[in-house]
Amino acid sequence: MVRPKMLKLAEVLEEIEMSRAAFYRLRARGLAPKLIKLPNGQLRCRRSDLDAWWASHEVAA
Repeated sequence: MVRPKMLKLAEVLEEIEMSRAAFYRLRARGLAPKLIKLPNGQLRCRRSDLDAWWASHEVAA
């Protein structure tokens, strides 16, 4: 079984070009990509969840 690619929060923030504070505001409103909290307290995001979030926020140019 292949595990999905998990991104660190810093990697997600870099990819979406957003500050940590802005991301947490987005998350509080339920608009951020889905995150998973690991037993050690760190946050991760599945690559597939981030890709789905990007797709849902695309604007036709």
